[in-house]
Amino acid sequence: MKRIILLLALLPLSNTADAQILKQLTDKIKGNSKTQSTGILSQTDIASGLKEALNKGIEKQVTKLTQEDGFYKNEMVKILMPEELQKVDKTLRSMGLGSLADEGIKVMNRAAEDAVKEATPIFVNAVKGMTFTDAKNILMGNDTAATTYLQGSTSTALYAKFNPVIKTSFENVGADKVWTGIINKYNTLPLVKKVNPDLTDYVTNEAMKGVFKMISVEEKEIRGNLNSRSSDLLKKVFAAQDKK
Repeated sequence: MKRIILLLALLPLSNTADAQILKQLTDKIKGNSKTQSTGILSQTDIASGLKEALNKGIEKQVTKLTQEDGFYKNEMVKILMPEELQKVDKTLRSMGLGSLADEGIKVMNRAAEDAVKEATPIFVNAVKGMTFTDAKNILMGNDTAATTYLQGSTSTALYAKFNPVIKTSFENVGADKVWTGIINKYNTLPLVKKVNPDLTDYVTNEAMKGVFKMISVEEKEIRGNLNSRSSDLLKKVFAAQDKK
């Protein structure tokens, strides 16, 4: 027992979070009464627990977004007109063309719903590649640290996957024709500045924002709500976070 504690004490400490985790691990081995109920929290526990939490968020929240109206009827992530087209929206509605503006918004969201189907394999690979250091920093980080990790690990790959899917989806759902009609109609109006936005790029970025926002919702739930920790491993690992 003394030898195990000594080995832990010799581990390199890179920051305060490391020191906190080391103390927690040592306390558990010693049988500290405040932490004994969770058992020994190993490096494998921490990494496995964080991976389980991320996979839970991906499965629960990302899957919702892939369904019809996953974006369109979710006010947290619904894609609205880009800023440069806000005046287009307002002008069309003032002319009694609100249904055309609504259709333009709907097809953007439909394209995002199609694209998010490509996200899960990318997220799964990122979670598999998580190191103990990643997991440790996430566990002792803020309430969206896991989401931030995924953003850093997957954003480039997600954009590369989402962009062509959204472009194709625009064609499949007729969004390209809808938006050509909207923009052409607007550009023929007198005294308006003509617009020609890159909607594929815009919707790609908005879809990515929506995905990360919903994952962060699940992460905050797991961190803050004991009832959302649906396995013994999640309860054990996030108990350490509760005491930080």
